[in-house]
Order: sequence, then structure tokens, then C-alpha cells
Amino acid sequence: MNKSTNINNLNPESFEWKLVQNEMKSKLGLDIYESWLKKITFVDEFNNYLLLSVPTRFIRDWITSRYLDQILQIIRLYKKDIIRIEFKIDDQDKSQKIDEVIKKPVERNENVSFIKDSYLQYNRIDPNKRFDNFIIGTSNKLAYEASLKVSENTSHYNPLYIYGGVGMGKTHLLNSIGLELKDNNKVMFISAERFMYQFVKSIKANDMVKFKEYFRNTDILLIDDIQFISGKEAMQEEFFHTFNALLDKGSQIIVSADRAPNKLSRIQDRIKSRFSGGLVVDIQKPDLELRKKIVEKKTEELNSLYADQLQVSKDIQDFISTEITASIRELVGAINRVVSFSRIYNKAPNLSETKVILKDLLNLAENKVTIDLIQTIVCKFFKISKNEMLSSRRSRYLVRPRQTAIYLTKILTSKSLPEIGREFSNRDHTTIIHSVKTIEKIKEKDPEMVDNINKLKNQILYNNKDNEI
Repeated sequence: MNKSTNINNLNPESFEWKLVQNEMKSKLGLDIYESWLKKITFVDEFNNYLLLSVPTRFIRDWITSRYLDQILQIIRLYKKDIIRIEFKIDDQDKSQKIDEVIKKPVERNENVSFIKDSYLQYNRIDPNKRFDNFIIGTSNKLAYEASLKVSENTSHYNPLYIYGGVGMGKTHLLNSIGLELKDNNKVMFISAERFMYQFVKSIKANDMVKFKEYFRNTDILLIDDIQFISGKEAMQEEFFHTFNALLDKGSQIIVSADRAPNKLSRIQDRIKSRFSGGLVVDIQKPDLELRKKIVEKKTEELNSLYADQLQVSKDIQDFISTEITASIRELVGAINRVVSFSRIYNKAPNLSETKVILKDLLNLAENKVTIDLIQTIVCKFFKISKNEMLSSRRSRYLVRPRQTAIYLTKILTSKSLPEIGREFSNRDHTTIIHSVKTIEKIKEKDPEMVDNINKLKNQILYNNKDNEI
């Protein structure tokens, strides 16, 4: 049976999960499949929803946070009409049907139906990201205390603005606030990227009245990564009015971003002023003491899940705590890798093996290459401003530097294509691919381009801004 036949012929009764499993092995890798995805079983299909089963909540949360989008894309190769995946836990009642898991099916005539799309992750508050399992240190204590106060009394700080680098715990705090308030309030927890998507979708569908109605009737609005509305004037206009409407009716607003309000680029001054008018708190990079606490806690959590787990030695834990300094997310990722290694090979890694397992993270931590650094150095080299590079203008003297910066970002960082696109004024991932391929083709024919790329790479890697290239 070829792929086109599969797509055309599969129906709820004949859905072949093995085909999806084989595709997951191929696309996501055998190690990932054997460790995590093999545990997924097909349960049922209902309308445009697919119900899958996993053994534990931990596995469900791990899969949904890392592989949900890829799994859905693979499933849609064989069932184009699937728009949503739901997971049930094996210890739930086996007779439970998909409509019981989903609770309330989406109806076209429902006023807010368009906003309740599980695949797009609206209002998907994670029950595992709570205040009681947020690990506190000097770098995040103020943000934690402010978030806790807001969850106890929403009139304390409004708006609450939390900023810090990627993977520092901002989303965890927003999630914790949402968990505390959701039982007695209408809570909306959404990323700025999803807010933007819904805004565009509503315009296309001529549904702006519903859009305004839904967001402006919210009691608690939590928006994650607000920096992604950068450069989107129409959406900023709507956000500004929504923001004011919510404040006027006494609703609580909590916002997270990767930088302070006054450092947000291409965002209206009046919006930045509103953010600054509330409580602004930052989360700094975790110090050694906090990193050790996180490593110890996360190692204990993983060991408790697997009875046969070989213990990660104290030396290895100390090594991870000392060497992985960029973010909490990378720290947890390092622990997960080491634990996965011990499970796959049935042995606890020694220090040399740990260095190999974590080599990319260690290099990243050592080099400290950021997209902002790449953009700054490339702009200096080509004698253009960063605003010019990030603009929509297509003049040749801007296009080539922009493509060069995108290419260098792709090869010198671990950022995904969508992440790179967002840092280059929300450009589509296809634009990012095109830019990378263009520079690669030019390098094959133009020695000067090869020389320029090498000079820029050295400048970026050694972070020697004071020297001329």
C-alpha cells in the first residue's frame, strides 16, 4: 500500500497506527521512538480528534511538550482531517470514550468555539507546573513572590510583567498563576504567537467581534513571550485596546517577555508604557546554588519514576551544575540526557561519557552565541543598522546581510527554523530555509563570500567586538 493510497482510503475503522509508528521512527529517530513514542497506543477517532493512550502522566507531558506538533504532522500524512490530539492515561477507565476525554466537542455555532483549539494550545494550563515545585533561588525569588501575591490577590500588581532569558522559568510562573486562579475565574493563558495567529484568523473569517468579545470578557489574561508581537502594528493596536478594556473592568493581566519593557524593539511606546506602569520583575540566570538544587531535584524525580534506574553520581550532578549555566531548560535537558543514557545502555555514565553526551550544550554554554550577537556583528560588518536588517525592505544591500545573519544563526546556534524566523521580524520558516540555501550556493562559487563567512564566524565565536573584522 503506497502513501497516497493510505491518505485516500484510511477511515476510523481502518486507521493503521503501525504506519504512523514507522513514520515516527523515520522522522524522529529510533532512540527517541524507543524511549518515548513506542509507548503511545491508538485508542479511538472521533470527528477530527484522535485519542491516544500513554502509560503515565510524565510520559504524556514529556511527549506533548516536545513532540506534539511533529506527531500531528505525521498523523496528517495518513488522515488529513485530524486537527487535534488528546492523550489519556492507561490507568484511566479503558472504556472511556474520546468525547469523555475532550469533555465538550467544538461546535461551529458556539460564540467562542474558534478559540478552543487544543492543537493550537489555547488555555492548555499544565497541572505539573505549580508553585510548590518551582525551585526558588536568589535569581528568581522576586518573580516568584510577585506571582504568588497575584495569585492570592489579583489587585496587588496589575499588570505584572516578568522578563528573563529563554528557559528561566517564566512560563512556569504564568502557568502556576493560572492554576491557582482557574477554578474561580475565567482564565486565558496564551502565547503572543497564538494570540497573533488567532487575530489574523479572525480578520480573515470576519470574526473580529467574537475575538474582541472573548478576550475582553476574560478575568485573568496571561500572555507568554509578548516580544513576538514586534513589528505587527495592527495586532499591537488591538492588543492595546484589549489591554485597556481589561484594566478598566478590573481584570488581572500577567505578561512575560525575554527583555525589559523599555528594551522591546518595534513595539509601540504606549504599550511599553502600560507594561512599565505595573510591577516589573526579572528572572536572572541561575547561580550555582540554584543550579545544584535543580539538578538534585530533577534527578530525584526521574529516579522515582524508574525503579530500575541507575543512580547518577554526585560528581556527575556537580559537573552538570557547574558547566551548564545558560538556562534552567538546558540544565533539565542535560539531566534528561544523562538519565536516558543510563536507561538505554544499562549503566551510569562516567565523566568522560557525560562530556560526550552533553557536548553540544557544553559548547553552547562556552561560546554564548546569541542571535542578537550575530545580528550586531553582521550589521557592523555590512555597515547597516539593525532596524534596516530586520525591516521588510528587499534592497540588495539589505537582503544579502540579512541572509548572511540567518545562515550564521542556523549553523552557530541550536535554534529551530520558527525560532530563527521570529528573531528576524517573524519571517516564515520557508524564508529562513531559502536564505540558508542561498548563502550555501553563493559560497560554492564565490571565494569572497567564504572568506567573509569565516571572518564573521571567528568574530562571533570569540565575541571580540572591539577588534575590526
